[in-house]
Amino acid sequence: MSLYCRVIQTDDLQRILDLENRKLTEQYPDEMERMIALWNSKHRVEALNHYIALGWSFLAEDQESGTLLGYFIAQPLLFLDGQTQTLWVEHVQFTTLQARDELCELAYKLGREKHLQRVYFPSENGVPNSVKGFKPATWEPGTLAVKTTK
Repeated sequence: MSLYCRVIQTDDLQRILDLENRKLTEQYPDEMERMIALWNSKHRVEALNHYIALGWSFLAEDQESGTLLGYFIAQPLLFLDGQTQTLWVEHVQFTTLQARDELCELAYKLGREKHLQRVYFPSENGVPNSVKGFKPATWEPGTLAVKTTK
């Protein structure tokens, strides 16, 4: 299987939502549990619309069939944790390990190509396995988080 990666377009939104719904259905067979999980997910429609519009989010598809195999949503951040420019990868979703690895490598290479100081990856969903070769360090900011909502 050969992968093709490209920038996510607004036309891809429904395909991404379909992929996420399939994943949620596998993980949460009960509809009520699935709905609660969706409320706390990083792939809500408003989040996807935000990230897609920025142009730093990519998807991976099978080159022959055009089947969506995975994606990541990301945005550049300025002046975070003492770094001038960073890439924040908010979420990585995939159906194959090859897609996961290709997408993580793409985010890393994008950061290098654009001369960003760091790329921040989520430490979930198998992503740490994909970035082992890049010598990742756990990010431990000396920051306090205060919730402003209940």
